[in-house]
Amino acid sequence: MFLLAVLARVAAWWGISPIPLYLLGGLAFGEGGLIPLITSQGFIDVGAQLGVVLLLFMLGLEYTGDELVRGLRTSAPAGVVDLVANFTPGYLAGLIIGFGPLGSLFLGGVTYISSSGVVAKLLSDFGWTGNRETPVVLSILVFEDLAMAVILPILGAVALGATLTGTIVSVLIALTAVTVVISVASRHGHRLSRVVFSGSDEVNLLSVLGVTLIVAGLAEQIHVSAAVGAFLVGIGVSGDAANRARMLLAPLRDLFAGVFFIFFGLSIDPGTLPDVAGYAIGLAIVTGATKAAAAWWATNRAMIGVRGRKRAAAALLARGEFSIVIADLGLTAGVGAALGPMAAAYVLIMATAGPIIARFAGSRRGG
Repeated sequence: MFLLAVLARVAAWWGISPIPLYLLGGLAFGEGGLIPLITSQGFIDVGAQLGVVLLLFMLGLEYTGDELVRGLRTSAPAGVVDLVANFTPGYLAGLIIGFGPLGSLFLGGVTYISSSGVVAKLLSDFGWTGNRETPVVLSILVFEDLAMAVILPILGAVALGATLTGTIVSVLIALTAVTVVISVASRHGHRLSRVVFSGSDEVNLLSVLGVTLIVAGLAEQIHVSAAVGAFLVGIGVSGDAANRARMLLAPLRDLFAGVFFIFFGLSIDPGTLPDVAGYAIGLAIVTGATKAAAAWWATNRAMIGVRGRKRAAAALLARGEFSIVIADLGLTAGVGAALGPMAAAYVLIMATAGPIIARFAGSRRGG
């Protein structure tokens, strides 16, 4: 915990996301690191799972059912371009490296999706939330989040060794769940939130956390990602209840998300990173360009000025929590030990370079 505090403080001093420092901390203190520590494996494992669940639940709180529907309609063309432009390089790189078709699917997922947490923080820290390009950026993030509702069940089913029929069933269940939750949240979200929430913060915290964990656990039982289940619960909480849930659970999210990234770093031997460093750098350059190109195309389509296009391109560069979640699923599926080091090196580069490039992307306002 003290290590997490130190790393978070250093990240704040440097003005970057703490994700790359958490990964470096795990690498430094794990097996093969500078100072291998004897840790409570059980606690870190469970804490890492809680971190994923809370990350996705808190992300779901950012959207209502109506916003998701509107965002999906307006962002569909840009979202498809973003998906094709950024999934394809990762998939092809996986085939070239020798991951095979299955491992390449996971690497394509790693390179596809931007870090919603890092992007949201950049928009807030740099004062870009009121800029004209910001709705375009957010609509692309919404599309990516919805795409993950399909991608995660597929990869999760693969990781758990499900058959083709089982994978198709998992995807259909996920899509059905998404449709039902969005429909119910749009029509009755405020009523349900009032029923669940009371005047006591203690009751609210236990209720929301309990429901989220139950739904996440049930999702895993039917071979749907626990992350997707948590995301759907977050969408279902709206209005004042969402604001209160965000306030109550944000500290827990930050704590266990840090544990998750540390855990991923602990699972990788730093000695394996030099072998994939060249591939990771090359992939970062290519997918940085393709992500920027997709953002540029989307903002140009929305008649945004050049400075706004630069800011949008820079804001979407960072990869983070979802990329690590997908890589972790790949390791569970046994697609190859090199996927973990590759994902760690790639996220380290992109999560660090994204905020730095965004600092030089243009002025705070206008465009």
